[in-house]
Amino acid sequence: MTAHTPPIRTDALVIGAGPVGLFQVFQLGLQDIHAHVVDALPMVGGQCMALYPEKPIYDIPGLPVCTGRELVERLQQQAAPFKPQCHLNQQVSALSAHADGGWLLSTSAGQQFISRMVFIAAGVGAFMPRQLALPELQAFESTQVFHHMPDNLTLKDQHLVVVGSDDAAVQAVLDSQTNSPASVTLVHRRASLDASAHLQTAFREACASGQVRLQVGQVQGLQTEAGRLSGLELTTPEGSSLQLPCDQLWVLLGLTPQLGPIADWGLDMAKKQLNVNTENFATSAPGIFAVGDINHYPGKRKLILSGFHEATLAAFGAAAYLNPGQKIPLEYTTASPRLHKLLGV
Repeated sequence: MTAHTPPIRTDALVIGAGPVGLFQVFQLGLQDIHAHVVDALPMVGGQCMALYPEKPIYDIPGLPVCTGRELVERLQQQAAPFKPQCHLNQQVSALSAHADGGWLLSTSAGQQFISRMVFIAAGVGAFMPRQLALPELQAFESTQVFHHMPDNLTLKDQHLVVVGSDDAAVQAVLDSQTNSPASVTLVHRRASLDASAHLQTAFREACASGQVRLQVGQVQGLQTEAGRLSGLELTTPEGSSLQLPCDQLWVLLGLTPQLGPIADWGLDMAKKQLNVNTENFATSAPGIFAVGDINHYPGKRKLILSGFHEATLAAFGAAAYLNPGQKIPLEYTTASPRLHKLLGV
């Protein structure tokens, strides 16, 4: 976003696109409140997609079993009638009261919002990629150094180094072969990998055919040439040093939750969680609500289904906030013509 681009104005901004954030969009839609959504991850789904997309979940009402991925897909389908606009791969970095009312928010991508209400559904924090402890790599971020497989992948005749050992890292190594790289090296601190058995089998087969290789060691430094990253310096478990040519470095060490800037927004907190009023899940600031694992109240349980309950009451609280003094009716999706119209049924 350039400095001349006006901020996006909206009634509601949801911070966090996990299951509770997606359900918050749906519940706001039932109150005829449109929402934009911001998430630090490059995809919706939050913890479900980042940590356990294929693991079964057994405690979602009405669904005896579903995977994290299936739950997210169902929630997206449910929210689809309200056409939420998602702004992914960016973190809300600043929040302040706006002179004309509501809240001014800025993201790490330079996008700004002016929103009448804010719904913080950030779970245990924004999931950020784990990084190598080499500050000098920052100069090559998004050009030669990536924390996920880059879009419009170009690897022809380039030397690729992938650091990691889980499913994402091994799958990235295997997928890179279709782009004709000069070499592909997976770097891990030990010889045993953490990837699923079928991926480890495929990786061993690729190593045996000479397509890829595993290098045990840890990245300790880098080499540059003409202002570009050209190689990496590694230390092996035996203490010896070696060098690897490197045109692209993919650091796929998983994700870690970080509370981030939320702690600096002046909201009442307890143990890194936002204190809320359980009548409507409002925080200490007018027009700011908190749902899901980010909030705290007596008897709090960090369960997805608890977050769904919180999002429902927060949506009723939002309707009351936008329409002070008016009674907010309780309507049922089974019979309400107004809700049917909103849902397109």
